[in-house]
Amino acid sequence: MSSNMFDQDLIRKIRENVDIVDVIGKYIPLEKKGKGYFGLCPFHNDNNPSLSVSREKQIYKCFVCEEKGNVFTFLMKKENISFPEAVRVLAQEIGIDLGDSFKAKPDKNKAYYDIYDITNKFFQNNLLSVEGAKAREYLLNRQLTMETIKEFQIGLALNSRDSLTKLLTKKGYDIKTLNDLGLVTNDYDTYIKRIIFPLSNSKGEVNGFSGRIYNGENINKYLNTKETPIFKKGENIYNYSRALEEVRKSRYVILMEGFMAVIRAYTIGVKNCIATMGTSLTNEQINLIKKMTNTIYLCLDGDAAGVHATINNGKILENMNFEVKVIPLNDGLDPDDYILKYGKERFLSLIDGAISYNDFKIRNYKKGIDLNNVTDKTNYINLVLKEISEVKDEIKREIMLKNLAKETDMWYNTLEKKLKELLANQENTKIDTKNIAVKPKKRLDKYEKAMQIIIYYMLINKDVITLVQNSGVYFPIDSYRILAREIAYFYEQYGYINIADFNTYIEDNKEIDKVFKDIMVLDLADRVPDKVILEYLDVIKKYNLELEIKRLNKLIVDAVSIDEQIELSNQIRKLKMGSEKNDK
Repeated sequence: MSSNMFDQDLIRKIRENVDIVDVIGKYIPLEKKGKGYFGLCPFHNDNNPSLSVSREKQIYKCFVCEEKGNVFTFLMKKENISFPEAVRVLAQEIGIDLGDSFKAKPDKNKAYYDIYDITNKFFQNNLLSVEGAKAREYLLNRQLTMETIKEFQIGLALNSRDSLTKLLTKKGYDIKTLNDLGLVTNDYDTYIKRIIFPLSNSKGEVNGFSGRIYNGENINKYLNTKETPIFKKGENIYNYSRALEEVRKSRYVILMEGFMAVIRAYTIGVKNCIATMGTSLTNEQINLIKKMTNTIYLCLDGDAAGVHATINNGKILENMNFEVKVIPLNDGLDPDDYILKYGKERFLSLIDGAISYNDFKIRNYKKGIDLNNVTDKTNYINLVLKEISEVKDEIKREIMLKNLAKETDMWYNTLEKKLKELLANQENTKIDTKNIAVKPKKRLDKYEKAMQIIIYYMLINKDVITLVQNSGVYFPIDSYRILAREIAYFYEQYGYINIADFNTYIEDNKEIDKVFKDIMVLDLADRVPDKVILEYLDVIKKYNLELEIKRLNKLIVDAVSIDEQIELSNQIRKLKMGSEKNDK
């Protein structure tokens, strides 16, 4: 639904009562520099503050990834929510009652979520029942308190083939839907005699379950919900919504493999942990994590499979511009067992001492290496040099190189020479790639610049709107012409104009969104004399004149009769005379 279909006065009221600096400041630290505020951009892996926030204009812009917009735009992108949801969040924050306005679009899957909600409560009640005694004992023996069990809504599927099926069908849900949702298989309960861990989407809505055996049956340890209309394994992240606020505070997230690892970490106060439904990250999961933070600590199992997963996922994440660190675990333990064996303080010290992804790989290369063997030693040195060449920080590169020289008893100068060769090769590859893949930015000619400047001042000064309308100037580029028309219409409808509110008004208009966002972040003086605007309008008039003369000249070439050619030539002469007269 387009944002300009909503009550613009209400949108304006909300935006005027929230400060974009305060809103963005809840997500990232902002520092005042001159008239603006700057911080690390949350939409890419930012090392130097590149996000500029203007309190005066109530807009933001990143000078690197070019994300830009107003307070609604920021919230929509950061929280992955719709425009009506962003409006509701901000309205609630400042105590404005929207009533029936901005109702969320009816969710066609709402009935499915309702079914899962009922089922989740059913499983939780089972665990607290007399029949749940053994399962409770199992969880308590795993050193989970009832408070933690309640927090993570852990439940139990009873030793019954149809208890859930009967409950849901009695509530009016048809058996086919229950089969489609994975709660029923061949018309009987899917989950039997298993401890149940609810799975949720990014909003915290339960959309699946993972059932774990607890009394030694010789069957699959875990049974997960199948793919359904609301559950896609590769799109789910365990504990995402619960960890979101903690990640914002700590500015990093810890990725683990299993539910119990996340829950165990939570019991010792480490609440910024998430887990995947498997060892490999999908693009959908990576995009969700990106909305949380750009810094990720990998704390996967300490066995060979966990190390392999750490290396694979680390590579994927680095390629996606994450800052990746690793929390290495000893003795082949997973985080759950490690915390139980060594305790809270030791695990916290591992987090504090998390190593870079490069250092982790170097440690792994050394396993099984005999530095007294020439072949082993050569292979090891080459692998480590490759890792060092990928480190951007020159000081860290030098430290790593000195450590390698000491460790392998090699001359520093020899290793340095080899490293320089690797760096030179990388630079050549970068240049080749850049030449092939990146298109140079389009340079604006003076006419397009004139249109941008005029529209910028139309956005901040209602008098310029009137000036442009009275001039009768025709903008020859469609996107600018439509944008100027929309600005005039907005002013005519609402009696005012500003960049932040107009941004909301045209949010869904892809035809003009790109040029508008380029114009809204222009760094120009707050006001200019009317004379300056008229001069820019004259530039566009001359451009239109040149276009018309070119058109007529083409017609002359194509003309059949001499009389027609003479008539066209006279038209050109009159246009030129008119232009010369106006210049005087």
